[in-house]
Amino acid sequence: MSRRNVLAMLASLPLFGVAAAAGAGEGMKTAPGRKDDKYRVVIQVSDDDPKTWNLALNNARNVQKDLGKENVEIEIVAYGPGLAMLKMESVVGNKVAELRKSGVNMVACQNTMDAQKVTSADLLPDIGFVRAGVVEIMKRQREGWAYIRP
Repeated sequence: MSRRNVLAMLASLPLFGVAAAAGAGEGMKTAPGRKDDKYRVVIQVSDDDPKTWNLALNNARNVQKDLGKENVEIEIVAYGPGLAMLKMESVVGNKVAELRKSGVNMVACQNTMDAQKVTSADLLPDIGFVRAGVVEIMKRQREGWAYIRP
């Protein structure tokens, strides 16, 4: 390779890096085909541990606080042992209700509910349902949502 070609290649690298960095942030914010400009995050809760539940709920609250509620869409998906977080007797029930009022979507896995013989009457008010929690998370990630598992 000639010296001229090497210099030309090196000169183009900073421009490529800037262009790539500029585009990277946009991909995290708006999935292809989306008209709005909201950040989106799906949070997995699959542990039967109130400390983990509090961490997940605090993560959601902090995201809303930092980015503004109007700028972010948050979904918490509870499945397996994590379903207990959404039950009526949950020790974090008040926090769940508070975040629901602030626009955080909470969904329970129907597969887990069936396996544990839990009905919608056993859950806190305003809880949504998805057929499979893991598949819901997979779909959200495919749509460009950020993923958090506290």
